[in-house]
Amino acid sequence: MGERKLKIADVARETGLNRNTITLLYQETAARVELDAIDKLCKFFGVGVGELFERVPD
Repeated sequence: MGERKLKIADVARETGLNRNTITLLYQETAARVELDAIDKLCKFFGVGVGELFERVPD
């Protein structure tokens, strides 16, 4: 989002996702994410899941 200078509201409007879902993902505080949300974000940003998420060991 930062690279494209997008606001949370912009992504919510374009993807149809709840603003709170995007906020939690952006702040890296989401406990879980629905597969539908992941799919919509991947399509919107034109990336694969591996480019959208990164697993960080505990």
